[in-house]
Amino acid sequence: MIPRGAALLVIDVQKGFDAPGWGPRNNPGAEGTVAGLLEAWRLAGWPVVHAQHVSVEPGSALGPGQPGVEIKPEAEPGEGEPLFQKSVNSAFIGTRLEEYLRSEGIESLVMVGLTTNHCVSTTARMAGNLGFTAFVVEDATAAFDCGGPDGIVHPAELVHAVSLASLHGEFATVVAADEVLSALARLTDHNS
Repeated sequence: MIPRGAALLVIDVQKGFDAPGWGPRNNPGAEGTVAGLLEAWRLAGWPVVHAQHVSVEPGSALGPGQPGVEIKPEAEPGEGEPLFQKSVNSAFIGTRLEEYLRSEGIESLVMVGLTTNHCVSTTARMAGNLGFTAFVVEDATAAFDCGGPDGIVHPAELVHAVSLASLHGEFATVVAADEVLSALARLTDHNS
């Protein structure tokens, strides 16, 4: 399922997403799941890559110098783990992420982070279009309530589910964290 040596790409797990202005959110355990995946990846010695959103929008909680731009403790980059800062949804736009992955021979990405329907989705779509094998971990991502142009507010759980359904089988494979951890354990088992 997960190819040996796939990189874990941690997207925008930042303090600014705790701001009340975002509204209701699903999957409150996402950050804990991200932390567990990070620990497993590091123990396996597999590559870990980080993306951080640094907004150019005035007043954004994710703006430069704002406390919200900081990465949450559960997802802070470890020593030697590259961090790519971006100002748009895709971690590939305006960064050297693609160049880095190609130079390291990384062909597969396992994506986690915030938010499912924005930066995770956009990055997964681009990864698929660029020829990477992409996976999105459903329980290591989360979304917020989202208002449509008709004024209807769609609940976070629905936004999350539809976003994942839109990715699965087209741009990425949507997987659960326990599946990923089981695959990682099998691939790194010294007896196999």
